[in-house]
Amino acid sequence: MKQITLLMCSSVLLLSQAMAQRPAATPQQQAAQKALADATQADRNNMMQQLHITAMRPPRNGSDSTAANFTNYDESKANPYPDLPDPLTFKNGKKVTTAAQWPARRKEIMEDLDREMYGRLPKNIPGVTWIVDSAVNEKIGGIAVKTKYLTGKVDNSSYPQIEVNIKLSVSVPANATKPVPVIMQFGRIGGFGFGPPRAGAANGPKGWKEQVIDKGWACAVLDNNSIQADNGAGLTKGIIGLVNKGQYRKPDDWGALRAWAWGADRAIDYFETDKALDAKKVAIEGHSRNGKGALVALAYDPRMATAYVSSSGEGGAKLSRRNFGEVVENVTASSEYHWMAGNFLKYGSILQWNDLPVDAHELIAMCAPRPVFISGGKVAKVNMDGWVDAPGMFMAADAAGPVYKLLGKKPMETHTFPKIETMVDGDIAFRQHSSGHTDVPNWPYFLSWVDKYFK
Repeated sequence: MKQITLLMCSSVLLLSQAMAQRPAATPQQQAAQKALADATQADRNNMMQQLHITAMRPPRNGSDSTAANFTNYDESKANPYPDLPDPLTFKNGKKVTTAAQWPARRKEIMEDLDREMYGRLPKNIPGVTWIVDSAVNEKIGGIAVKTKYLTGKVDNSSYPQIEVNIKLSVSVPANATKPVPVIMQFGRIGGFGFGPPRAGAANGPKGWKEQVIDKGWACAVLDNNSIQADNGAGLTKGIIGLVNKGQYRKPDDWGALRAWAWGADRAIDYFETDKALDAKKVAIEGHSRNGKGALVALAYDPRMATAYVSSSGEGGAKLSRRNFGEVVENVTASSEYHWMAGNFLKYGSILQWNDLPVDAHELIAMCAPRPVFISGGKVAKVNMDGWVDAPGMFMAADAAGPVYKLLGKKPMETHTFPKIETMVDGDIAFRQHSSGHTDVPNWPYFLSWVDKYFK
């Protein structure tokens, strides 16, 4: 792991140096940035007006300890609201005591998540037609693969002003003789990723695609930004804007995370038509904000088999009731609010965190009985992963355990936050690595863990 840490640090340094050497933004680029910021602010202001919110609480600063709004990294102050909603208690107070009762309780939880956190899936979402743009024979880590590059064209006949073209790549080992499992990542096709140098770097660790192909499985990349842009200005465009015909959202309309999850569901539609792929064995992976998206995708899509949820933090696997690192006010800020339903703004302004009727443990419980792997990096303030609150994610995973147990599955094997670099097994699995904000160190552990489900 020391080598991984050093490689990560050097790659971050190289990226920082490259950014420092970039020429200053041109007047045209500056104008485009200002237009994006203005459109984002106008959209957020519109939602605040709909909700009768006049002011938002400021977000936390996670890196400058001298800042007045520096976030909390002190565990003794981290649990101001220790009482969590019980996933196994109906709203009328009755307890869920049998597996047969769980679907009804799950429906209650989903309603709260839809209304207050991630937004509702519209009933009138247009269909998607998948087109193979190209098919090439290439190599990943020296292994021959067949790669397809696809576009999912969304029917925009109801509003031709907006086009949505979903980008997806799928690579299958060339020697595969039967349908293979698929590990799909939210990310950019051919774009820069998190962590150490990408696959193929001299003397570097194997990239995630190499590790997947080594197992004889398929790897796929779904460009979630091609589904819905990762900014507030994009909410009147993308799939959300298409359905709304370019208008602003209502408070319970879906946000970007739910839209990305919808796109992952559409990718499975394609997988079911490709005879080289086993569409019943699909895992979704995402890191950071894409980790939030991966967890939402698994929670909402019953066809998704499992997920590798890396450093997802607030809005993902971290308890919103935790005062540690990233908090609700960061996700309701102008740079992140678009991930969520408009109603979520209330909890960074006129309401408090414990006013939320649900929390992350119930999002994890929504995944049951399917397995889920939750991951984070070292809890430290500088150049590490304290921001995403690994202990808070572990607590959420633990609190989802009773639902897994009720459904005959194995919760995490301990209730105690483990030592770093310790794999906590179960149908809910957890591992904290000793590097920073990266998904790289835990890829081998996830693939080893998921093997028993995909054999």
